[in-house]
Amino acid sequence: MAFMEKPPAGKVLLDDTVPLTAAIEASQSLQSHTEYIIRVQRGISVENSWQIAGLSLPLPPKKLIGNMDREFIAERQKGLQNYLNVITTNHILSNCELVKKFLDPNNYSANYTEIALQQVSMFFRSEPKWEVVEPLKDIGWRIRKKYFLMKIKNQPKERLVLSWADLGPDKYLSDKDFQCLIKLLPSCLHPYIYRVTFATANESSALLIRTFNEKGTLKDLIYKAKPKDPFLKKYCNPKKIQGLELQQIKTYGRQILEVLKFLHDKGFPYGHLHASNVMLDGDTCRLLDLENSLLGLPSFYRSYCSQFRKINTLESVDVHCFGHLLYEMTYGRPPDSVPVDSFPPAPSMAVVAVLESTLSCEACKNGMPTVSRLLQMPLFSDVLLTTSEKPQFKIPTKLKEALRIAKECIEKRLIEEQKQIHQHRRLTRAQSHHGSEEERKKRKILARKKSKRSAIENSEEHSAKYSNSNNSAGSGASSPLTSPSSPTPPSTSVEHAPF
Repeated sequence: MAFMEKPPAGKVLLDDTVPLTAAIEASQSLQSHTEYIIRVQRGISVENSWQIAGLSLPLPPKKLIGNMDREFIAERQKGLQNYLNVITTNHILSNCELVKKFLDPNNYSANYTEIALQQVSMFFRSEPKWEVVEPLKDIGWRIRKKYFLMKIKNQPKERLVLSWADLGPDKYLSDKDFQCLIKLLPSCLHPYIYRVTFATANESSALLIRTFNEKGTLKDLIYKAKPKDPFLKKYCNPKKIQGLELQQIKTYGRQILEVLKFLHDKGFPYGHLHASNVMLDGDTCRLLDLENSLLGLPSFYRSYCSQFRKINTLESVDVHCFGHLLYEMTYGRPPDSVPVDSFPPAPSMAVVAVLESTLSCEACKNGMPTVSRLLQMPLFSDVLLTTSEKPQFKIPTKLKEALRIAKECIEKRLIEEQKQIHQHRRLTRAQSHHGSEEERKKRKILARKKSKRSAIENSEEHSAKYSNSNNSAGSGASSPLTSPSSPTPPSTSVEHAPF
C-alpha cells in the first residue's frame, strides 16, 4: 500500500486492549495425541467468541505411559486451563502479539512489521535524506506500532528512531485535522516533552522521527534493561526488583505532573502515561508519544480504567495512570491488582498518600484528584525545578475545537464500555447469587411450601364442590313446590365459605 493511499473501506479498527479470555471446552483423542478445543471470548460479550482447535500447549509436562487415560486427560486439561488463565490475566503477556495470534488468528494474521516497512519505504522515496539502519523488533508493547533505527545520510553517526503506527478505534479527528495536528508536533517545545524531529501522516497511519536515546526510558532505568531489547524480555520477568530513591521519585513525579498540567491546560488529550512513555535525559523526564491520542490508540492501562466508572475523563485517566507509574517507581514493579487494598512499606508516607489517592478502593470508587491537587501534596510541593526552557505549543483555534470534540468522543466510548461492564457485573452477581447453594436450598423450601399449600387448597376446593353438589341434590328432592313470589330458603353451604 502506498504511503499516501487511503485505508480500505470498512476497515475494522480493533481495540487491542480489550481482554481475551480462553476456556478449554473439550478434548478429543486423535491417533497418538489429544487435541483440545478452546473457546476464546473478546471482552464481556458472549456473542463475540469463537473456537480454536488443533492446538498443542507446552504445559503441563507430558506423560509417556498412560497419556490417553481419561483421568490423565482431565487432569492435564485442568493444568492447561490454569496455564491459559495465567497468560490471559498477565497485563504484559496478554497484550503480546504471539498470544493474540494464538488466541485470535483471524484478527492478527497480518505481518505488521512488513506493513510498516512498506509504508516507511514509500515515505523514503519522497524523503531520500533518511536511511533505515535496522528494525527495532518488538521494543514496544503495541502490535500495530513498529520502530526502526534511522540515520541521516550526511550525518551517519547520529542515530534516530522512527515510529510508525496504524489508526486505532478512538480516531475521531477528520483526516485533514489529524494530519495538521500530527505535523504540528515538531513545533511543541517543553522541558518535559521529548522533542519530535519530524512528523507526517496520511489517512491511515502516522510516521514520526525522534533522536535515539542510549539510556532509554524510565522503565528501562527501573528494570535495569537495555532499550533495544524486546519488551517481553525487558519487563516481563525482571531478575532484580528494586524501586528508585525517594529524591528521584519526587523529582521525576513533579516533572511528569508539570507536563500533564501543561497538556490539560492546552486542551490536548493525552491518556497514555506509563513508564515506557517517559524518556530519561540525564535527570530529566520527557514525555513521549503525544501522537497516540491523535491516532486514536487505546491506553496501556485502558483495561484498568474501564473497570471504574469514576475514571471517565482523559484527565482522570492520566491521574490514574500516574498512580501506576508512581507505584512502579516506588516498588520496582507494577501492582498485582487494582484497586490496591494495602501498600507495602514505602520510602515515605507522603508516597503512600499519593498512591492511596490514585489506586485505592476509595479513589477508584469516588474518583481521581486533579493534577493540580497532586502538585500541592507534600511529596511534590517542595520540589524545586530549574529550567530555562520556555514551553511553546501553539494550537490554532479551529484545531483546538476539533481536539475538544475528539476528546469528548473518546470519553464517550470509555463511559459506554464502563456501563456495559457494570451491567455485566450486576448480571453475573445476580446469576451467581441465584445459583448459590444457599439460594437453591431456599428455593427448594419455598417450592415444598407452595406444593403443600396447593395440595391443601385443591383438597378443600374438592370438599367444597362435593358438599355443594350434595346440598343441591337434597333440596331438589324434598322441598315443596313454591310460587315465584315465595322466598328461597338460605343454602346450608354457606358454612363452607372460602377459607
